Amino acid sequence: MRRVVDDSDIAQVARLAREIWMRHYAPIIGAAQTNYMLDRFQSVAAIRGQLAEGYVYCLADGPEGTAGYCALLAGKDRRLLLSKLYVRDDARRRGIGRAMVAFAEQHGQALGLRELWLTVNRHKSGSIAFYERVGFSQVGTQVTDIGGGYVMDDFVMAKPLVSAWPSNHTDERVHGTR
Repeated sequence: MRRVVDDSDIAQVARLAREIWMRHYAPIIGAAQTNYMLDRFQSVAAIRGQLAEGYVYCLADGPEGTAGYCALLAGKDRRLLLSKLYVRDDARRRGIGRAMVAFAEQHGQALGLRELWLTVNRHKSGSIAFYERVGFSQVGTQVTDIGGGYVMDDFVMAKPLVSAWPSNHTDERVHGTR
């Protein structure tokens, strides 16, 4: 995993987004809405804006080059949003998605956050199954008006972030009573 830090990285994320989203979202929501969402959320300008708002974007490398990307946003509610997690088709089933989830968990734990959460399109059964395999549970639904006459119709999924030493831990070795 490598953090997105410059204009070259941002452009690479935007290119990956277009490749991945057109292949996976256009059959579900149509090309017009997919293009609208790419322009609004995954264009170079949109990604720059998200980085300025505190998002952390990372690129994931695979054996044949850049395989995917993810984006995270820490909330004041002690939750970490896994805003984006996308892997190119030719890089799937190689552990890259799992590595990005593990990275998100480690990032959230390092920040002392309590939960990792995401939204996923209700019709993306493969993505939903993946998230369940890596420990997420469905906790709700969400329909979001994104403008242009479009909505995102999603499941909300979450998993707890477990720290090495929970705040209620009473191990005597830690407290020196043994």
